[in-house]
Amino acid sequence: MERLNKVLAQSNIASRRKAEELILEGRVKVNGVIVNTLGFKVGKEDLITVDDKIVEQEKKYYFLVNKPSGILSTYTDEKNRPGVETLLTEDLIHLRLYPVDKLDYTAQGALIITNDGDLTKVLTGSKAIIKTFNARVDGIVIKEKVRQLRKGIETKHGFIKPLEVRIIELDKNGKTTLLYFKHSGANKEIGYMTKAMGHPLKKLTRLSYENLHIEGIKRGGYRRLTIHEIKTLYAKKNA
Repeated sequence: MERLNKVLAQSNIASRRKAEELILEGRVKVNGVIVNTLGFKVGKEDLITVDDKIVEQEKKYYFLVNKPSGILSTYTDEKNRPGVETLLTEDLIHLRLYPVDKLDYTAQGALIITNDGDLTKVLTGSKAIIKTFNARVDGIVIKEKVRQLRKGIETKHGFIKPLEVRIIELDKNGKTTLLYFKHSGANKEIGYMTKAMGHPLKKLTRLSYENLHIEGIKRGGYRRLTIHEIKTLYAKKNA
């Protein structure tokens, strides 16, 4: 259940303040009955009309995208760099879908896009979101540096400690190392840590965002979130 003025605003009928005016003026009906009380709540099954015209409640969409490198998390910008909308089918492009916890232009992996502003606020306001990454870094990382990193490392941006870090692969020919990180901080902190360790970040892939994993989603592809997954994300409120 949601407040009537909020539903009207989400349906692009009016701003929340203007929606309140419409309600107080008696121009809004719910299931054929005039509602002129602020704070009145409605559900998806309720029929809402303004001046006897039916209001189509905005449907919520939730997708997990496996974002490729070279694609903006947002929409195509003034530099004509392709945005996440270029990955969607034509029937979804017109929807106002926005990213949660954006990935940099060169980064790739798990990215949630949705038109649910409430969920976006829950996730951006939570400090308990756990994410996992593969980080390709310059140079061969020795085990001693990884052990030190597990204790936390002082960077130009402050002290940062990952939840978990380990070596996945040593590429002695290419002189790079693939590291696995589990972290609840900002994505950019992965780069801060590896740089402070003496191994600048070359490529970042976000493998998972809380309970959502990109396994099974091809690069540039996406899937809808399940009801259970959405509820699990909402459970992060106040966490």
